[in-house]
Amino acid sequence: MNVAVASSVSGVVTPRLRVMLVDDAAVVRTMLARWIEEEPDLQVVASLRNGRAAVDQVTCVDPDVVILDVDMPELDGISALPLLLEKKRDLVVIMASALTRRHAEVSIRALTLGAADYIPKPKSDQDGASTAVFRHDLIEKIRQLGARRRRLSPPPSSAPTILPAAPAMPRSSALPAEIALPPLAEIPSPPLAPFSLRPFPAVQPRVLLIGASTGGPQALTKLVGGLGDMLDHIPVLIVQHMPPTFTTILAEHLARASGHPAQEAQDGEPVRAGHIYIARGGLHMRVARRNGTAVLALDDGPLISYCKPAIDPLFSSAAEVWSGWNAAVVLTGMGADGARGAADIVDAGGSIIAQDEASSVVWGMPGAVAQAGLCSAVLPLDRIAGRLADLFAGKGQ
Repeated sequence: MNVAVASSVSGVVTPRLRVMLVDDAAVVRTMLARWIEEEPDLQVVASLRNGRAAVDQVTCVDPDVVILDVDMPELDGISALPLLLEKKRDLVVIMASALTRRHAEVSIRALTLGAADYIPKPKSDQDGASTAVFRHDLIEKIRQLGARRRRLSPPPSSAPTILPAAPAMPRSSALPAEIALPPLAEIPSPPLAPFSLRPFPAVQPRVLLIGASTGGPQALTKLVGGLGDMLDHIPVLIVQHMPPTFTTILAEHLARASGHPAQEAQDGEPVRAGHIYIARGGLHMRVARRNGTAVLALDDGPLISYCKPAIDPLFSSAAEVWSGWNAAVVLTGMGADGARGAADIVDAGGSIIAQDEASSVVWGMPGAVAQAGLCSAVLPLDRIAGRLADLFAGKGQ
């Protein structure tokens, strides 16, 4: 198994991201291990049956990322999480859970306890396309979150260490139930490209749109909790990349955080000020005009940017219905969903605010709109609510 990958541009050897798998189901561990080992920049360094084994081995195995199952014997995921983070403070933990209400509640609670993200396991009877999406999401979460950890962690020495390759392991081979490999050096990622800002439009906005993905539940809770009385006068429409059931729990959390009605969107429902609408997991949410009234329209169309719900359909349709009345916020998340819709909002006379890189769990989506020159502001999360309050009060500039 190779432990480092050479950059085709610089020639510098970059160590693979080290992944620990913790799940009581051997078939799940074997499947995930096979997928991860097929990626040239990732490697499995431990495959364990329960949280107790993970806590006991995390220091010696030294993973970058842990995929942690929620339900396990001896020590479950939610109990193991704080113990893992106590031993390795900068560890990236991704919770893996089934699509049930209890698992959704546990997964979202885990985010408040320090988990970086969650991933819902596909049902055993789901088709190959669903499994392919799960695989894509899993690999990208490991890659993006692990890379961020390395970027933020100080290097072990002033010069990067280049390690020799370990003995090759056939990709098709099943990994043993419990494995451990030596730790690797860390090399920080290069900085992202600079960006320019555009002036805020003169039109005072009347509708707030928000798109979020990885790290979004925590960011949304903080943002809507800081909007205060302005929520009495505007509607808020949110797309968070989440599966069914999880969006139900998210709506309940946002209602408590904001003190305002927050619910999953209903098809044909009129858009009203004072309400927060969350796109349902598994359905795209758009805005349509029916008999002169703006209503929500849900559809079960194909995935967009590997997502359903996706942000682009909401942003683009809102630009058609409300023109320059839209103010949109793009929060932390992987990929570039929202960039096309943000361009439509700007073309229609609306404005875009992006969360900055330092406060984002992953600066993919906000970075995409910023680097496309679509933003009028790029701000830390704790400053976005105040800037929105100024905008909706008519203090655009």
